[in-house]
Order: sequence, then structure tokens, then C-alpha cells
Amino acid sequence: MNSSVSIEASPLVTVAAYYFPGFHVDPRNERDMGEGFTEWKLVKEARPRFEGHRQPKVPLWGYRDEAEPAVMEQNIEAASSHGIDCFLFDWYWYEDAPFLQRPLDEGFLGASNLDRMTFALMWANHDWTNIFPLGLREGSPLLHPGAVSEPVFAHLAEHILERYFSRPNYLKIDGKPYFSIFQLQKFLDGFGGLNAAREAVEEFRIRAVNAGFPGVHLNTMVNLWGAPLLPGDPVVQNQQEIIHALGFDSLTSYVWPNTLGPEDFPRTDYRRVGERARRKWDEIAAAYGIPYYPNVTTGWDCSPRARQKDPFVRWDYPFVPVCKDNNPEAYREALESAREWILRQPHGQKIVTLNAWNEWTEGSYLEPDAEFGMSRLEAVAAVFGKR
Repeated sequence: MNSSVSIEASPLVTVAAYYFPGFHVDPRNERDMGEGFTEWKLVKEARPRFEGHRQPKVPLWGYRDEAEPAVMEQNIEAASSHGIDCFLFDWYWYEDAPFLQRPLDEGFLGASNLDRMTFALMWANHDWTNIFPLGLREGSPLLHPGAVSEPVFAHLAEHILERYFSRPNYLKIDGKPYFSIFQLQKFLDGFGGLNAAREAVEEFRIRAVNAGFPGVHLNTMVNLWGAPLLPGDPVVQNQQEIIHALGFDSLTSYVWPNTLGPEDFPRTDYRRVGERARRKWDEIAAAYGIPYYPNVTTGWDCSPRARQKDPFVRWDYPFVPVCKDNNPEAYREALESAREWILRQPHGQKIVTLNAWNEWTEGSYLEPDAEFGMSRLEAVAAVFGKR
């Protein structure tokens, strides 16, 4: 274990933004999607799908290569100076190999101003399907299953301990490195059931203790509405039983829009979607008995992942409703609501998650664009304070 003093989470509110690593060249993506593929291709090709639809989104800083340390240095400077404490990296590791890890391993960890932010991993263990783009009423082809076996999990856990947990700026709660798991059912599927999964989690904790930590702070995404978000996502029927059996320490959510229904198509008001999400926070906190960290989503528009020549009609993801009026003022109101809620909670560590730093192909990003500039980041700074 690194002997340096660990950077702990803020004593007031830790603001943690999810980071989606889809905007660099990855060898697996090239094999699946073609030479040089990144999701910037979909961002550039997006078009308005109905009257008043604001597409394409144009990044103010250009179509950057996020695996470059200089690019991540710009991200770190902008995020840390506007009240964001931590990047929660969407982190991918499938049965055969890791995936999309260059922005973290080369960009973030190679940045000269790395010490200005903490970071942590959110293992995005969902099925990876071909939605880049997806045609209307087409099944999304499975490229890489999300479930991994016990030997692979043991290997990735050891890699996490050595490569990430030992770093002084890895996010820790009460000294325990924070590790989040996206898909509970896929996690169980890899081990063949709850008992084997519990043994694997316990072994992970033991390894962390042997490495000098007091354990691992395990977090997972609770499904608020019982509806899948991505293609192939199973709905977990007994979330509470699984979460308590595996000993998770906290819960959060990734994004608001699995509150959306057919009546919201093609677009619905951002404030209304946020209110639906907020009404769930008290319910979850009471039902599970462990800390829940609320999420604030900047917007929602995954139409860039829909094949642009197809009619935009209500179907499954990505032919789903779009949020309108997700302007900086509405976003600031949502941030204020989350801050007020989390400060009322009795547990010690208070975290608010933001979706997202750069989910451009889902219309949920904090990076400045040509329409609003730095205004959303300025909203974060106004609510949570500049660092």
C-alpha cells in the first residue's frame, strides 16, 4: 500500500461526476466498429429529429482525445475549480479483457495536476451491445457479455487493489476505497448465484485488509423504477435481499431517465423528470437502511445513438424521450435540491453524484458546449462552492 497520506472525501459534501470513456480510440472498439472509431462520430452525425430538437451538440473545446494527459489536465482544472471533487470513472472489464481504460490509465493518471482531484471506479458490468448506432426496431447485437466468472473477478480485484486503491488520491470513505458496481444481476450471473457472489465479495474485502486498508466501501446502483435503461439490462426482482446479503455500504443511481414512460415521448420537461427522481430519495433511504447518494442528471438525449435515417418514433433505447429545457438555471435548482437533501441525512459521508462529465451521446454532460458554454459548471460552483 502507498505510504502517502490518502486524500479523503470532503467533510461536507463530496461532488462526484461520472466519467464515460467513449471518446478515444480503443483496440476493441476498432475491431467491433471499424478503424479509428470513437463516439465523437455519433455526436457529429446527430441531427434534429423533431421540431425544436437541439442537435447536434457541439463541444466548446472540440473533439478531443481523452486519452491524452493534456486533455485530462484541462478536465481536471475545469472540474476542480468549479466544485467537483471526484471523477467516478465508468470502468469496463469483461471476461476476456479490460476495455476503455486508456482515459484513466494514460490520461488521468498521467496528468500533471492529478493531485487536484480524487477518483474512483464504477464497474460498468452491463452487457456491451452494438448501439453505435442502432436501427429502429432492431435488436441490439451483443458484443461482450457483462457477467464475469469468479477467476476473472479475482484477477480484476487484485488489479484494482494494486493499480488504483493504493493511490493517494483514490476516493476513500472512512479509509475504505470506494468501489461501485453497476449491474447487480449481471454480477450474480457471473458467479452462478448469491452464495458464490457473497464469497467473492468477502475475499475482495480480505484482500483489501491484507493490503493495509480497513476494507472496501462497496456501492451499487439501485434501480428506482424497476425498468431497464440499456438494452440487455435485467431487472433485479429482489434488490434489497441481494444488497443486504452482499453487505453493500451505500447506494446511488446513475441517471434520472428511467423515470420516463411512453407518455413523455418525444420530449418532456427536465424539471418534471427531476422531481420524479427526487420523490424516490426518501423512499430508498428508508427502505434500505444504508446511505443513499442522490444523483443529479444534466439532461437526457440519446438520439445520437439512434440511426439517423430512421424515423424517430417511440421504441426502446435509444428511441426514447428527450429532456427539454435542461438549461443551466433548471440544473442549478436540481443541484440545490440534492444538496439540501443530502445535508439532512444522518450518515457521516455525504456524496452527490452527477451524470455526467461527458455523456455526449446521451445528452448528459458538464463539459462546455457551444450553446451554454461553462454555465453548467458555474451552476455546480455556485451551489457547492469553488475549491
